[in-house]
Amino acid sequence: MELDSCFPYLERKKRGPMNIQALHPRYITDEQGRKTEVILSIEAFNQLMEDFDDLAVIAERKDEPTTSHEDFLAELKSDGLI
Repeated sequence: MELDSCFPYLERKKRGPMNIQALHPRYITDEQGRKTEVILSIEAFNQLMEDFDDLAVIAERKDEPTTSHEDFLAELKSDGLI
């Protein structure tokens, strides 16, 4: 499954950085024309917040022990799940 199908509004390029313009941001500027704030749709904002939460969980769990794919499948089989 490609990332685009999971997060279509991001329109990510394969193995490239996120395309910020795909979020359709609107900017608030100061008197000198410098961007000071960003306005996003609530959908884009909520998905970004979910992505940040996912990244936080990944960071918290980075030192946890891992299980090989074969061991995981064996565990699922012994539990009768597959």
